[in-house]
Amino acid sequence: MLCAKCNVMACVRGGEPPINCPMKDMPTIVTEATRLYFDEKERAIAKIAAEVEKDGYAFWPRIREFAEFSKRLGANRVGIAFCLGLKDVARQIVEYLEEMDFQVFSVACKCGGIDKSQVLGEGAKMKREAFEPMCNPIAQALILNSLRTEVNGVVGLCVGHDSLFYMHSKAPTVTMVVKDRVTGHNPVAALYAKNYFAQRLYGSKPS
Repeated sequence: MLCAKCNVMACVRGGEPPINCPMKDMPTIVTEATRLYFDEKERAIAKIAAEVEKDGYAFWPRIREFAEFSKRLGANRVGIAFCLGLKDVARQIVEYLEEMDFQVFSVACKCGGIDKSQVLGEGAKMKREAFEPMCNPIAQALILNSLRTEVNGVVGLCVGHDSLFYMHSKAPTVTMVVKDRVTGHNPVAALYAKNYFAQRLYGSKPS
């Protein structure tokens, strides 16, 4: 599958799909995916997502899109799983959503205060022998599950930790903010300025 390198784009323009196109090589999967959109929950989410895209295209910022998506889904209880490195951003998001009349529950990444050595071993620490709490996205998900949140938003969870949150969240989850300490939380900046970021993209971290 080389969709990212495709110039034919039969999925958008019509015509004959190229070699290795999933529409050509995996038609039964595409058909099954289409069938799943007619399940009640999936259809509702897909329809509302499309409506939000249409109504706010290139005008609403992502946080407004999240609010509109949640509102149109009929959600009132919203969960925010955030990284403590973006605590100020998370607070502003919570306050905005409260202004939009949502009941908001927020859970920090270090919830539980579990030292990394208990689960991951001493070698996973930045500084050995010092107390260093592990990120706990599973606890974040289970806490929001217990609070019966209807939609969750992820704010800056680390790469991989976000995956664990998505795996354990019962509510539909939207990525609100992606953390990237190097680029001011704009991951594609490293690609836009590839020459400048070459050492960081391809080289080793200085010792």
